[in-house]
Amino acid sequence: MSICTDRRAPSYGNAYVPWFGPDLVPGGRTLLCVFHADPRVLIDATAVPADRGGVGRYVDALVAALDADGARISVVCQPRDAALYTRLAPHSRVVPAAETVATRTARLTWEQATLPRLARRLAVDVVHSPHYTSPLANPAASVVTLHDATFFTDAVLHSSVKARFFRTWTRVSLRRAELCVVPSQATADELVRVAGADRRTLHVVQHGVDTERFHPSAPEEVNAVREALGLAPHTPYVAFLGALEPRKNVPALIRGFAQACQQLSGERPALVLAGQPGWDSQVERALDAVPHHIRVIRAGYLPFEQLAGFLGGAVVVAYPSLGEGFGLPVLEAMACGACVLTTRRLSLPEVGGDAVAYCGVGAGDIAAALLDLLGDPARRAALATAAQRRAKEFSWAVSATGHREAYARAWVLHRRGN
Repeated sequence: MSICTDRRAPSYGNAYVPWFGPDLVPGGRTLLCVFHADPRVLIDATAVPADRGGVGRYVDALVAALDADGARISVVCQPRDAALYTRLAPHSRVVPAAETVATRTARLTWEQATLPRLARRLAVDVVHSPHYTSPLANPAASVVTLHDATFFTDAVLHSSVKARFFRTWTRVSLRRAELCVVPSQATADELVRVAGADRRTLHVVQHGVDTERFHPSAPEEVNAVREALGLAPHTPYVAFLGALEPRKNVPALIRGFAQACQQLSGERPALVLAGQPGWDSQVERALDAVPHHIRVIRAGYLPFEQLAGFLGGAVVVAYPSLGEGFGLPVLEAMACGACVLTTRRLSLPEVGGDAVAYCGVGAGDIAAALLDLLGDPARRAALATAAQRRAKEFSWAVSATGHREAYARAWVLHRRGN
């Protein structure tokens, strides 16, 4: 092992960041590089949609955690989000984009033409692009977050245009960025396997969970959600939270739930599908085939303040995904003390561990797992307790530390490359 101390990097404050990597010395020897580094970072939040999905929750929580940790960040965002980021990051600079970049084409044009000029004007050391794309003429070190590899492994689960677009940009980012942040080891492994990624340029940093929003709920919170959903008090329900897109495997969940209900004696639960509408045409067909005596509710997008009650009040939170880069909805349900049923695809076991129940992705597998859980209150309670305990291992503070290490490492790589 070689040891070096990089004193060429200016010292700002007292950040002392160790990192390991075989990429700076010939022959693949491992280098322990220790340096004083607190790079100035510009986070591009312009890709975050108004209705916060997983990527939006990632960016919002990361910005807040970095600010709380004393990182020197600036955030460029859509004008509508300026007040939000000012509140989330009171010690950081928030820069509204001069024009609204609402469409994908407009945002990409702005990213390539205007973001590099902004980076120069702010004199930042690192630009963090948190959603696949980044400026090609970046004057600073580039860090790009790649959330998953399903555009390569399961392209049929996405629209053809979307799959081609993100495959292209994933390859561009892997080739041009100093570092790519990925949220799980499974995602890193898949990018190496299917996209030819150099493992040395991948930095695994898991997400955290927002415990202010996702926590065990009080009975009145659950009752308020039941009332909003049109459910009578104490009516049991199985919950799903996520976009209705093919990767989430919602048609199989609907069919599996219907099969399970037909075998249940006594009160049958309802199935509540919450989340943004997607493009899975099979969802409507599966819903049309559900017998009339089985209740399935399409709740649509739920406001954040209802999510803890929705997840925590469910007898089971079912998330039979065909594959995730991380699985934030699973972690959020665990933090709410829910009994979670998911699959072993890709990163999900990294999140759930032994604290969730697992099933296959077919309707019959889902039905059998639901029957087991619905018929065993003691097991549901044990899993809920274990899930809440495991969720505490994932924090945005730890994630912020991992991102700061990525920024510092990318900065040194950029300086050495120049």
